[in-house]
Amino acid sequence: MEVTKDINRIKVVLVEKKRTNKWLAEQLGKDPATVSKWCTNTSQPGLETLLLIAKTLEVDVKDLLNSTK
Repeated sequence: MEVTKDINRIKVVLVEKKRTNKWLAEQLGKDPATVSKWCTNTSQPGLETLLLIAKTLEVDVKDLLNSTK
């Protein structure tokens, strides 16, 4: 049984866009530690925040999630 499941791809998308956790935290007005937790899948952003992240990174919200299939 998998203990930690990578639900989001925020870290991958940040790398693809050549952006940092710190940059994203500044754009969203969030604590860098919070963004770091999202990137390591320690915690997950809420849906509204996920939509804001997608808009900020100029990607579809689906690009931020791992497929369940």
